[in-house]
Amino acid sequence: MASWQMRGVAVFTRLAYRRKFGTEAAGHRTLARAKGPSAPPSALTRRFDVTRDSVQGFDVYRVRSRPADDKPVVIYLHGGAYTSEIVAEHWSLIGHIADRTGYEVHVPIYGLSPHHTGLQALELVTGIVRDLARAGRRCYLAGDSAGGGLALLAAQATPGDVAGLTLLAPWLDLTMSNPGIDAIEPYDPWLARPGLRPLAAAWAGGLALDDPRLSPIYGDLDHLPPLQVLVGTRDITLADCRTLRDRLPARVPLTYHEEPGALHVYPLLPVPEAKAGRRAIVEHIRGR
Repeated sequence: MASWQMRGVAVFTRLAYRRKFGTEAAGHRTLARAKGPSAPPSALTRRFDVTRDSVQGFDVYRVRSRPADDKPVVIYLHGGAYTSEIVAEHWSLIGHIADRTGYEVHVPIYGLSPHHTGLQALELVTGIVRDLARAGRRCYLAGDSAGGGLALLAAQATPGDVAGLTLLAPWLDLTMSNPGIDAIEPYDPWLARPGLRPLAAAWAGGLALDDPRLSPIYGDLDHLPPLQVLVGTRDITLADCRTLRDRLPARVPLTYHEEPGALHVYPLLPVPEAKAGRRAIVEHIRGR
């Protein structure tokens, strides 16, 4: 059973955020919204060594708690339906990963729709992965929601260069055509397909939504590294997470967890369930 904090967040989320996704018009308004800042908050920069580089014209932040030049690198890709910028909750998890693993966490600030597209973001992330591989650095990919989908796409595009994957409620299929979503959507207080459809179309940039370079559920699942998936049962991404689980070849190690009553990307939320989720994330990264 979900905690009372999770139930409280569900009520707040339905009141505060559901309207952003309830209609296609709301989705278009989200696309038109001006982007906010993406720099890490002072709470993070005071605790960690944070540097910034430019890769292909995009900022890439590097967060570390202690010297890590000879250790693996975690690349974290933030969610936000490919149109919203990174926020404090993402940075909090990034800091947690850097602190508990001792690894350097690279955070690409990839371009967002409507001014950028999925292929541009994939080119950026795969370029970072390949540069790390050429430098002899082991690489682990993690991401939430849209960032989780992008992380899986990057792993598919760079077989052998990624040591592991963590996906938090990943957006795996831009078509959102899975019939299993029908039974879940009424109970998801946050996400709804009408408002997400304009965002998916903008991110596709004229390509088909089921293009395997945009929707990883249609891509190669045979050559993935050890994979971890965490998703709540009140989350429309659950249907495609189950599809991924069921399609994944047995030779790909999978750690799969459904949190009963949990909302979208629950490890980022101020709820007790997030603690166990974060602990599992750190354990999976360190185990790779």
